[in-house]
Amino acid sequence: MNLSFWEHESWFNSVDYCIVGSGITGLNCALHLRRSRPSAKIIILEKGLLPEGASTKNAGFACFGSISEILDDLKTLSEDEVVELVEKRRNGLSLLRKNLGDTQIDFQQNGGYELFTRADKELYQHSMEAIPRINKILKPVFGESVFRETSNSFGFSNIMPRLIVNQFEGQIDTGKMMQTLLKKVSCENIQVLSGIKVNSFFDEEHFVRIESDKFQISVKKLLIATNGFASSLGLEDVKPARAQVLITKPIQNMNLKGTFHLDRGYYYFRNIGDRVLIGGGRNLDFEAEETEHMGTTPLVQNKLEHLLKTCILPETKFEIDRKWSGIMGIGSSRQPMVNALSRNVSCGVRLGGMGIAIGSLVGRDLAEITLNS
Repeated sequence: MNLSFWEHESWFNSVDYCIVGSGITGLNCALHLRRSRPSAKIIILEKGLLPEGASTKNAGFACFGSISEILDDLKTLSEDEVVELVEKRRNGLSLLRKNLGDTQIDFQQNGGYELFTRADKELYQHSMEAIPRINKILKPVFGESVFRETSNSFGFSNIMPRLIVNQFEGQIDTGKMMQTLLKKVSCENIQVLSGIKVNSFFDEEHFVRIESDKFQISVKKLLIATNGFASSLGLEDVKPARAQVLITKPIQNMNLKGTFHLDRGYYYFRNIGDRVLIGGGRNLDFEAEETEHMGTTPLVQNKLEHLLKTCILPETKFEIDRKWSGIMGIGSSRQPMVNALSRNVSCGVRLGGMGIAIGSLVGRDLAEITLNS
C-alpha cells in the first residue's frame, strides 16, 4: 500500500498512541487514553472487517464463574486469590454497565444456572456440598449469598435433579455493546482502521516502528490488545483458544431464560429472545482448538447439537440457524496479562474467556500503565 501525502499526514503522522485490536479491551483503552490526553492522536489497527477475535463473537454472558469453575480454581489458587478474581469480574461488569448503560447493551439479569449430567454425579455432589463454603468466601464481594439450589423448571433431560443458580449473573447483546463502544470511540476523534494486520513491531527507544501487511509506520507508544492473537506478536504467555458456537432459529413457546453452564463451564448456553445459543466443546480436543483459525469442526458442532437434542430441548423440534467461532486468549495464569513490555510498548491480554466481565477493566489498566511508563 503506497500512502499518499494526505493519507500519511491525516492518519499516520505524529501518532501518540497506536492500539492493536479493536475489541472490548482496545476500545475501552482508547477511551481512557482520550479522557487523560484530550489532544493526543490515537489510532486503532484492526486486522478484521469487524473486531476479530471474541469481542463480536462471544455468547454475551455477564458472568463471574460457576461453582464448579470456582472449585477448579481453588485447586491451584488460594481463597484470597479466587475472591480477587471474582471481584475483578464483578467490578469489570459494573464498569461496563456504567460506561455504556444497560439499555445500550440490553443487559438482563435473569440469573446464571449450572446443571450437571448424570455422568458428573461426583462433581454434582461436590458442588452442592460446596455452596455454603463458596457463599461464605464470596460474601465480602456481594454482601449476601451468591449461590443456591433450585429445581429443574426448564424441562432439561438426562441431568441431575437440582440446579445451582447465581442470582447476580446476567446476559447482554454483544453486537449492541460493540456498536455502542465503536460509536463512543468515533465521537472522541479516535480512528479505527480495519483490515490491517500488524505482523511485527520494533522498539527503537524513542518510537516504535510497526510493520503491517499494508504499510510501515512509526508511533510514540504501542499498546497490544489483541488477546487471542497476542502470541503472533511474540507474547508467548498467551495461547489462542477457539470457542465454537451455534444458534437455533426461533422456537415457539420456549421455556428458557437465563445463562447456563455445564461441565465446569466447558459448555454454556442461553436464550436470545426465543432462540437458544450454545457454545463450548474445546475440551473435546484441546490441541485442535488451540488455533487462530476461525472455523468450526464436526466433532464440536455434533456435540453441541447432541446436547440440544438430549438435554436442553429434548421434547422440542429445532433448526440450526448459524454457526461460528471466536478466539479467546488463555494461559497458565487466570490473571489477565497487563504489563509494560518496555518504555514504549505495553499489553493488555490473556482475558481467559472473561472478556465481557473484565475487558473494560483491562482496557483501563492498559491505558494507565502506558500513561505512567
